[in-house]
Amino acid sequence: MIKIKISEKLIRWILGILLLVVAINAFAGGYYGLSGAKNIPTEWLKGSPFRDYFIPGFFLFVIVGGTSVFAAITVFRSSRIARKAGFICGSILLLWLTVQVAIIGYVSWMQPATTLAALIILFLTSQLPRYEY
Repeated sequence: MIKIKISEKLIRWILGILLLVVAINAFAGGYYGLSGAKNIPTEWLKGSPFRDYFIPGFFLFVIVGGTSVFAAITVFRSSRIARKAGFICGSILLLWLTVQVAIIGYVSWMQPATTLAALIILFLTSQLPRYEY
């Protein structure tokens, strides 16, 4: 079996950049939802607790975007909580996508792309060192 050893520094850079890309995407999508999500049918929300995209946009902006930025900062600073922050961020991202697909269905290539990003975040996070508290 071939084993490839990737340096912790490279893992942190890849993970940090990916977290920032997710954050930018979440901020943009969240802002779009907060501003009314023109051209997105509200019929997709039928049967959900939402009548428009304001609350989902707020969650996407604040929770998904916020945790992504926070996790990126901890990763770039080599913080002792980077592993936990990355895991929480990846988990929130997967939960967000699961709920989104359950409510509106599969509607965009961004859904599987973001799912892949979340899985990569979780994998790279698992490669960070564990700290004993």
